[in-house]
Amino acid sequence: MHLQRVEEGNAGRVDEIGAHAVRSFSKALHQHQLELRKDRTQTLQINVGLLCNQACRHCHLEAGPHRVEVMSQDTMVEVAAYASLARFQVVDITGGATEMNPHLGYLIETISPLVPRLMVRSNLTALAKQETQHFLKLFKKHQVVIVASLPSINRSQADSVRGNGVWESSIAMLKELNKLGYGKAGTGLELNLVSNPTGAFLPACQSQMEARVRRDLEQKWDITFNSLFTFANTPVGRFRFWLKESGNLEEYMEKLRASFNPVAVQRVMCRNLLSVSWDGFLFDCDFNLARGLYFSGRKRHVSEMEVLPEPGTEIPTGDHCFACVAGAGFT
Repeated sequence: MHLQRVEEGNAGRVDEIGAHAVRSFSKALHQHQLELRKDRTQTLQINVGLLCNQACRHCHLEAGPHRVEVMSQDTMVEVAAYASLARFQVVDITGGATEMNPHLGYLIETISPLVPRLMVRSNLTALAKQETQHFLKLFKKHQVVIVASLPSINRSQADSVRGNGVWESSIAMLKELNKLGYGKAGTGLELNLVSNPTGAFLPACQSQMEARVRRDLEQKWDITFNSLFTFANTPVGRFRFWLKESGNLEEYMEKLRASFNPVAVQRVMCRNLLSVSWDGFLFDCDFNLARGLYFSGRKRHVSEMEVLPEPGTEIPTGDHCFACVAGAGFT
C-alpha cells in the first residue's frame, strides 16, 4: 500500500447509525449508499512469505518461526513479469519478516527498475540479524523506502507483544538506519514507522502520537524518522484468537463498528492496491489474503494477469473491514 495521511478532521465523522444497529460491514456500506470497488490500481503489494522471527500477538497472518510458506524465485519471476507489463507506481514488499526470504535480494534487484517507489516492510529485529545485514546496503543502493514496525516506544509494552529483547533490538536498528542516512533530511532515504495498539483498543490520534514518538526518540536516543502511521489491529488470525481467548472480541468489534467512518471508505487502501500472496495468488489487500477472499471473488494467479485491474471491479468484504475504516482509516 502507498501509506498516506488522512485529514484528522475526517476521524470524527463516524457512523451515526450506532454500533448495535448495523452488525455487518456490507450493511454499513449499504446504509451509507456506498460501494467498495476498485479505482485505478497504483500499488502492487507482494507478500514474500509467512516465515518470521517473531510471533506477534496482533499478527493477522499468523506469521512465525515455524511457518514454511515462502515465495519461490520462480514466483518472483512471474510477479516481476506482471509488474513490467502493468507499470505500477508503488511496489510494497511485505511478509512475515521480509528479510527471511532467501530470494529477497533477487526480488529487489529485479523490481526496482520497474517502479518509481519501492517499499520494504521490516520488523527491525529480522534486519538486525548478522545473516541479513547485507540488505542494508542493498536498500540504500536502490533507495528502498523502509516501513518499520514499532508497536511501542515503551520497552515493556513492545516486549509483551513481540517477545523479550525486541524493543532493545529495534532501537539499535533504528540507530543503524540513521547512520546510513535513513530518516535524515536531504538524503532521499525514507524511514517511516508504523505503530499498532498493543491491546484491544483503537489507536491514538496519528498526529499527536507522531509528535510524541518523534520527541521521545530524538531526545532519548537521537533517532529521527520521516513519518509515523497508526492503524487499528484487524480482527483476523492470531489477533482474533487472542481477542476471543481474552474475552475482548465482541467489545473490540463494537468499538470498530461504532467508529465506522464513511469518509475513510472513499480512501481505503484496497481501492488502489493489488496483493500477491507468497504462492502467487491475487487479493485486494493483505487482510483479504489472511481471510482467503480472492481478488474479484475468484482464485486467480499472477501469471494470468497482463494489465491493471479494471476500475469498478467489486472488492470482496467481511467484518474485518471495519478496522480499515475506523476513525481516520487505513489508507
